[in-house]
Amino acid sequence: MAQRLPYVLVAFAVASVLGALVIGRIDVPWLATGSETLLVEGLTVVAILSGALGSYRLVLGYLSAHAVDKRRRHDGRNVLRLSFGIITTIATLGALTDQWVGMLVSLGVVGFAVTFALQQPLFSLIGWFYILVNRPYQVGDRIAIEDTRGDVVSIGFFVTEVWEIDGDLVSTNQPSGRIVTVPNSVVLSSHVVNFYGEGVPYVWNELSMQVAYETDLEFATGVMIEVADEHLGEEMAREITNYRDRLDETPVELDVVEEPTVNVRQEESWIELRLRYLVHPRRGTRARNAMYETILERFNDNPDRVAFPVSRSR
Repeated sequence: MAQRLPYVLVAFAVASVLGALVIGRIDVPWLATGSETLLVEGLTVVAILSGALGSYRLVLGYLSAHAVDKRRRHDGRNVLRLSFGIITTIATLGALTDQWVGMLVSLGVVGFAVTFALQQPLFSLIGWFYILVNRPYQVGDRIAIEDTRGDVVSIGFFVTEVWEIDGDLVSTNQPSGRIVTVPNSVVLSSHVVNFYGEGVPYVWNELSMQVAYETDLEFATGVMIEVADEHLGEEMAREITNYRDRLDETPVELDVVEEPTVNVRQEESWIELRLRYLVHPRRGTRARNAMYETILERFNDNPDRVAFPVSRSR
């Protein structure tokens, strides 16, 4: 039934238009004076509403069937809603007033006045259009915007809904279960961090280990790189190619290696080894935990080559 509903609505719109034309051309004796005009206007409005709804569902169904991914479907649905909403409103008011030019002028005057009264919603609508055109983020992206960090669930005309990550309830890039509503106007006045990026859905992460000065640094760094290769080697090498292709499209020049690296940092009473690797942001915490457990196990298996700081204030 749901699949046939758009066709039923369009057919009902056609029938309403035909009914309005028939009533407008013939005299109906049982109608009171003035009722004929009201009936014609009523049938015209019904035809506009049912035709617009049926057409919207038909176009939306076609878009959903041929869209490349859910992001395209989401954006297309919003554009259709706005377009059909504006057209339907203008057509309905025009049918009721029968003065299209005057009605459009009135809408312009009213719109000018409403602009001052509804500045924030208007800015949010402009922000939605900016998001649609420039794509600072899309549905499904992981972003950080002002104090909010999480995955974009939906992008409406006025607000963006974000599935919160971290927050004041949890940490280590874990979902809190809360939905945060962010006005679209924020993208016009604040910085937005997109952890996926256009064409590069991977980010650089670090895993830090603290060892004593007596540690064999060559052995320790070798173990960390070996463990990272076991967990992420093939995936990282593949994504590095995409990363370099993306960099080639920009004036940025970076030396990007194809395998994990370890940076050594000297502290007051220990040495910090920072393993740097490329990983998908959704798997960052899981990958870090798995590698940390493996590295710690291999360090403990070689106490003569790896020593840990004695102080508890690490």
